[in-house]
Amino acid sequence: MKKILIVGGGIGGMTAAACLLKAGFHVQVFEQAPNLGEVGAGIQLSANPMRVLRHLGLVEQLEQAGVRPTSYQFKMFDTAEVLQEIPLGDGYVDRHGVPYLSVHRADLLDALIGAVRALKSDAVTLNANATDFSEDENGITLHFQDGGEARGDVLIGADGIKSMVRAKTLGPTPVHYTGDQSWRILVPAARLDPGMRPDTVNICVGPGKHGVVYPIRRDGLVNMVGCVEYETWDDESWTARRPWAEMKADFAGWHENIQAIIDNADKDECYRWAMNNRPPVENWSTARTTLMGDAAHPTLPYMAQGGGMAIEDGAVIARALQQEDHVGEALDLYQRNRLERTARIVNESSANRNMFHLPSEAALREAFAQRDMNAERTAWLFSYDPMTVELR
Repeated sequence: MKKILIVGGGIGGMTAAACLLKAGFHVQVFEQAPNLGEVGAGIQLSANPMRVLRHLGLVEQLEQAGVRPTSYQFKMFDTAEVLQEIPLGDGYVDRHGVPYLSVHRADLLDALIGAVRALKSDAVTLNANATDFSEDENGITLHFQDGGEARGDVLIGADGIKSMVRAKTLGPTPVHYTGDQSWRILVPAARLDPGMRPDTVNICVGPGKHGVVYPIRRDGLVNMVGCVEYETWDDESWTARRPWAEMKADFAGWHENIQAIIDNADKDECYRWAMNNRPPVENWSTARTTLMGDAAHPTLPYMAQGGGMAIEDGAVIARALQQEDHVGEALDLYQRNRLERTARIVNESSANRNMFHLPSEAALREAFAQRDMNAERTAWLFSYDPMTVELR
């Protein structure tokens, strides 16, 4: 059985590892950090990634950790008028067979780590800073900063937006600053009046900016991300702190529910980072190496599908390696079946940014009146099943 080397122990890398181990492959994950962990932020899990998590036996655990929002609402920034709604909750399960969950990213990663370690206790190597790799006709060698090496049959780059594997595979690729910077805060719901504690996913749209608010834990933790247009480029890191007063000023005049969440945030735990866009590429593989998640197709978070795409990738690459014995043919099969879908999500996420930031309330109402978000996403996004889709 082939040995698969994975660089990166985040959500995508651990999903791939769990799917590959379950399929019977030898797998080793290399993570440069001393510990496995995720930043303090939320993630939305729609039906498409949830079907993979069901395959891994994680639905019940994630339901206990996270929340089933009742709906997905697009709202006007200052009045909270609902412009459009996607029903979620129990009805979503009836339609799609799995729940729509909002969870803490750390809780999702912990569930995936548990699944991997249950299949292979020593599957993850920490403090492993991969710096290069070399291929030959018999396999691939991964090189580390400390001089060590690892040998395998396939290398998967799951090492994020600043991927070493991508840089070595594709060379320099253009980075485009979108003009947006994104705020991130977490607020315990107990600090909010009961009527201001969200049970829905709220996309609040307004001139030049938008905010996303939803609960991520049953104990009431609330996640808020606010995307604001800035002319200047700032740090791309998710862990760059910024003054609370700047966030408060950015959302002046917004609805009182937004104000309450900002007011109750820890003043020294406000983060802001630059939103950069990388256009889709037509190839992300070599004879024995491929990419997944943000390393392959980084996307703006305006469809809540970045993590979902990484989870889908992990399932499809495992299926492709099962379906085709020849490594190159398996990687071609994986890539052929992911390029179009991931490019569509990347491009539509970018288009949503422009729609959410239209310059007037009249323009926002007109844009939402012309689109049925529920029908669109049900037709092609939520209906996709990475575990059963035909690979060809």
